[in-house]
Amino acid sequence: MLVKEVMTRGVACTRPDATLQEAAARMKSLDIGVLPVCGPDDRLAGMITDRDITVRASAEGESPVEIKVADVMTPEVMYCFENAEVEDAALLMKQKQVRRLVVLDQNSRLAGIVSLGDLAVDTRDEKLAGGTLQAVSEPFLPRR
Repeated sequence: MLVKEVMTRGVACTRPDATLQEAAARMKSLDIGVLPVCGPDDRLAGMITDRDITVRASAEGESPVEIKVADVMTPEVMYCFENAEVEDAALLMKQKQVRRLVVLDQNSRLAGIVSLGDLAVDTRDEKLAGGTLQAVSEPFLPRR
């Protein structure tokens, strides 16, 4: 089964120059906790999560109306291509301990997102979904 058969399509993006308030408002209206960040060329520039907004900005006393998405986003994004096998995407999730992957098309443009939920519901492969969830949930050793 290919990733494009189980991924979520029509994913909303935000821009690197958007404010955190704009990104948070978009997340709230869409009832989501993560937004891909796309540059002016519609290429993936990073990801921002509700946790990024809270921990990287709010906890430091930064103003969400002044701070830009680019200042707190994660620029290194784990991704796969839409024609990848679901098992390969699950393996990458396990190795990198991530719950979702951005999915790119053959032109390296955003095509969607594949999540643990997609693996569990759409593949109906309990072993694949359960094994991925277990690996992703393993405690990560702190950096020293």
